[in-house]
Amino acid sequence: MTRIVAGVLGGRTIAVPGKGTRPTSDRVREAIFSRLEHLDVLDGARVLDLYAGSGALGLEAASRGAVSVTLVDSARAATDVARRNVAALGLTGVRVTTETAERYAASLAGAGARPAVPGTTTAALDLVFLDPPYDLDGAALAAVLTHLAAPGVLADGAVVVVERSTRTPEPAWPAGLVPFARKDYGETAVYYAEPAGPEASDSVGA
Repeated sequence: MTRIVAGVLGGRTIAVPGKGTRPTSDRVREAIFSRLEHLDVLDGARVLDLYAGSGALGLEAASRGAVSVTLVDSARAATDVARRNVAALGLTGVRVTTETAERYAASLAGAGARPAVPGTTTAALDLVFLDPPYDLDGAALAAVLTHLAAPGVLADGAVVVVERSTRTPEPAWPAGLVPFARKDYGETAVYYAEPAGPEASDSVGA
């Protein structure tokens, strides 16, 4: 079991899959969300949680003010647990999808040029979490990031958060994403990036 750290659901516990996932620790989630609150991207945010596992990151965002959250994982066992967590927490703005991260991100890239329809995932995203298995090939992660950087996928001022092992090379960032911070917590490295262009921050720091 793990727990929601803060927000309207703070202290509530959520189930995690029995195997095949690596839930982000409470300590690391608390640090990530402290930075995100400082960046003021949570309230009213449209959030995508890729490689979601139990959905802990996306559910934390919902607890802290996100208006829509999509949890995506390729493992049916993980999405079954995520759906049970959503139901147990009584959340109505969270949906769960069983799909690979690359296919889902590619679908967003293909839809990004079309007008956003309220209540659908074609609306530009304010916050994206990627917490893939540490052994995920760097090229596979780069492909997902490239789809996310496609026009229309990310809103101006959006933040992309990537968790990797400190022993894994830094993600290969596509031209449309600019990394602006990295923080290490034991074996976990957390990277923060944002869309390239006039809205990109050059003052947040590490």
